[in-house]
Amino acid sequence: MTERQDKILAIVAGSRRVEVSVLAEELGVSQVTIRKDLDQLEDIGFVRREHGYALFGSVDDVGTRMAINYDIKRRIARTAAETVEEGETVMIESGSCCALLAEELANNKRVMIITNSAFIASHIRHAPHANVILLGGEYQGSSQVVVGPMTSKWAEIFMSSKFFVGTDGFTEKYGFTGRDHLRTQTARDMAQQAEEVIVLTDSDKFLQQGAEGLVRTEQVAAVFTDDRILPEKEAFLRERNVRVHKVASTRIGAAA
Repeated sequence: MTERQDKILAIVAGSRRVEVSVLAEELGVSQVTIRKDLDQLEDIGFVRREHGYALFGSVDDVGTRMAINYDIKRRIARTAAETVEEGETVMIESGSCCALLAEELANNKRVMIITNSAFIASHIRHAPHANVILLGGEYQGSSQVVVGPMTSKWAEIFMSSKFFVGTDGFTEKYGFTGRDHLRTQTARDMAQQAEEVIVLTDSDKFLQQGAEGLVRTEQVAAVFTDDRILPEKEAFLRERNVRVHKVASTRIGAAA
């Protein structure tokens, strides 16, 4: 994705609905150029187009969430993928960083991916090394994820070396948190089947709090985030033996 497309996403994310003419004026390019960019962004599910406007979808939609801080999330996913070896079996939950991780793995390594995310299964279906087991369960259309007791029961069949999970927030008291009860409970159950639990999240989530505990800090082996994480949050994690991996929050060579 180009730097201009990153800027388009940032503008649309801030306003939720922006005219093509406004985007062209703000970025100093023609409306034809903006439309071509929007065509590409729509093809990968980041924005929708409607009568001369660019729109963001639901906050529960993985494509929409993937588009927010996309460049950072891409770097987080690539760094996390380096820890996965050929032939490993990994579980991957339905977060936006997790979807990018699944894409990175399916394009570059022969691994088995077990997931409860229909979005991930569809997103990587054409990748050269796509090898996916999609768990069954109650389907949530807005987030394209399966959840509930049936999903948890299916997860018990499998063992994995790593479970990669996203988060909606963090507190020092409760650890990593989620917003949706069924998705949170399902993720907790999936975590029981893995040797290591690894959280992938941009640093913004350390400033937020979900409604329910997802995984406690002491259950987490590693966190992949960006270098904007507050020093006190990073210190809190490291003091509890959580490995913290940070990626750059700006493009290499870009102005701070």
